[in-house]
Amino acid sequence: MSVALAFLILTGLVAFLLVGQRPDSFVVIAAAIFGAYMALNIGANDVANNMGPAVGANALTMGGAIVIAALCESAGALLAGGDVVGTISKGIIDPASLADPNVFVWAMMAALVSSALWVNLATIIGAPVSTTHSVVGGVLGAGATAAGLSAVDWNTMQAIAASWVISPLMGGVIAAATLAFIKVYVIYQDDKIAAARRWVPVLIGIMAGAFTTYLLLKGLKAILTVSPLASLALGIMVGALSYAVAAPLIRMQSEGMENRNKSLKSLFSFPLVLSAGLLSFAHGANDVANAVGPLAAIANVVQEGHTTMDMQEIPTWVMVVGALGISFGLMLFGPKLIRMVGSQITKLNPMRAYCVALSAAITVIIASWLGLPVSSTHIAIGGVFGVGFFREWFLERRARQFAQQSGRNKVIAPEERRRRKLVRRSHFLTIVAAWLITVPASALLSSGVFLVLRALAI
Repeated sequence: MSVALAFLILTGLVAFLLVGQRPDSFVVIAAAIFGAYMALNIGANDVANNMGPAVGANALTMGGAIVIAALCESAGALLAGGDVVGTISKGIIDPASLADPNVFVWAMMAALVSSALWVNLATIIGAPVSTTHSVVGGVLGAGATAAGLSAVDWNTMQAIAASWVISPLMGGVIAAATLAFIKVYVIYQDDKIAAARRWVPVLIGIMAGAFTTYLLLKGLKAILTVSPLASLALGIMVGALSYAVAAPLIRMQSEGMENRNKSLKSLFSFPLVLSAGLLSFAHGANDVANAVGPLAAIANVVQEGHTTMDMQEIPTWVMVVGALGISFGLMLFGPKLIRMVGSQITKLNPMRAYCVALSAAITVIIASWLGLPVSSTHIAIGGVFGVGFFREWFLERRARQFAQQSGRNKVIAPEERRRRKLVRRSHFLTIVAAWLITVPASALLSSGVFLVLRALAI
């Protein structure tokens, strides 16, 4: 806590030195501190979705995961950080309703404070939530309080609400389907090593192609504009090249391996680590704007003296605040949710965690192609749930088949059946409940904060 507090104070001092001693500079200094606070919470909560599966599968140590995530998140934020406009409006509030500079500043401040408080609370209770949805709720609450419910685009809000269901379902189904493929064509083959030599390079090629397309569509969109069709074509090319490189390497790595599942796990470890790093890069590029977008907007309004929703470049010092905040939040408070995502929802190994990572990339590609709003947080956690529930179903099915073949129809007591569940139901219910109330909770918080700030300003 002391290190986090020192970071917030240092951010305020830097903002003071850069903004100067204008009468309204205190607003920018306060926004910088709250932006840093939001960045800390993003690092503490959101990054667990990328690193949790790799840590839970023992492909990475906690220390290694934190170092890789901090580097990749910072690189994504600084090299390909998201735009301000997407964070300010989210398409849910009519910009004309916030034309008054004072109203705009207090609305953005309220959205920033409320979303940070909500993500902080979710981290404390151990629920990975969407920081994007938290900001959406913050903008909704402050905007509706400032300009009335008529200023809200309810069609956009319906699409965002739909993503609460679409994201985890798509992520879960794709992760479960990938795990089913691996079980049928690799794990349950008589010669596991020969099957791995045939299919692991194919899976690596699919992963490389999917992540290339994913990064072109999401992670690099701020510095490189590529059409979905071109992104898919480049992804196929990279995937084919990766397959050609991986095939001989997997053959060499598998030489002398025993015909057992433990050998298969080692073949998936490196692709899993690589995918975790790529997910963190894309996350840093996209979600850093949730912390620094409102801050940049407030700084721009204070300097220009009027509200503008035109595209604008985020100042470098603002991006550094976001990148460092995410990294500090990850290092100081991230391990709790990393452990929860990686090992406390369901037991993961490299193959299962690989399915989660691959499903995250493929789901974003499909959703972008179809124009569906999705949350990367919901996709990743949905993938973990999908893998766990598929394993439950698969083991139950095998147990029934064995009972039929052996003629032993043993009745399992309810207590024993609950003990055999492979997904911890308490975490499942807590996370789903947190997802459902994120937007309304953040909106109510934002509405209250906006009223307080406006009253103090008057």
